[in-house]
Amino acid sequence: MERDQPRATAQPAPRQYSSFLPQLLTGLTLVVWLGLQAFQQVGERQQLASLDAAIAPQEQGAQKVRNSLEAIATATAKLASEGNANAQIVVDQLKKRGVTINTPAQ
Repeated sequence: MERDQPRATAQPAPRQYSSFLPQLLTGLTLVVWLGLQAFQQVGERQQLASLDAAIAPQEQGAQKVRNSLEAIATATAKLASEGNANAQIVVDQLKKRGVTINTPAQ
């Protein structure tokens, strides 16, 4: 009759896993990602600085041309205000095209 009774089988206890390894991998991944981002941003900053240095002479040249054109336009406006007909035509044409001339203070 002992054979008719079901035998109690010992089941192994479920294995407990630590969360240390997944947390460690997540932390390391985050640190590596942040490091790579910082490295990339430093490289981009250096590229921008070199591009800014490369364009500086062009900006200076453009500023010189702008100053020259403003001086010419101001002189033309002064001539027009003094009654020069040709200068008045030039000033009128510039106004039609939307160019503003800063007249000198008198």
